[in-house]
Amino acid sequence: MYYFAYAENLDRRRVARCCPNAKPSFSATLPNFQLFFTGWSREWHGGVAAIRRVGREKVMGGVYEIVQDDLARLDRQQGYPASSERIKVTVFTDTGDAVEAFTYVARDKGKDSRPSHSYLKVLQQGYIDWGL
Repeated sequence: MYYFAYAENLDRRRVARCCPNAKPSFSATLPNFQLFFTGWSREWHGGVAAIRRVGREKVMGGVYEIVQDDLARLDRQQGYPASSERIKVTVFTDTGDAVEAFTYVARDKGKDSRPSHSYLKVLQQGYIDWGL
């Protein structure tokens, strides 16, 4: 199964620690969603990335191939089902191919908030790693 990552899980090392069998597969675009920052993370000392449905917007990310054994670990990392939902999405590769995947969205989106500099650096490195 394919997992679409758009936040700190763009960091391949982070995903490898959580899901040792995950394989980075390709970068992709999720249409009709928007990236924003919300809440407060003790780990990151600021807001964290989330997505919401917004027409004519798009979110760039990376797609991992995840095996069933890693899914439960990824669910725990993402706070599913208590604080996030796992949803099916259709993402598009650089060549325009549609691919079915899943991703996570926050249940309580809260107020928009500022991310910390260190959190933004992790996201920025993830974008570089995925060629986005």
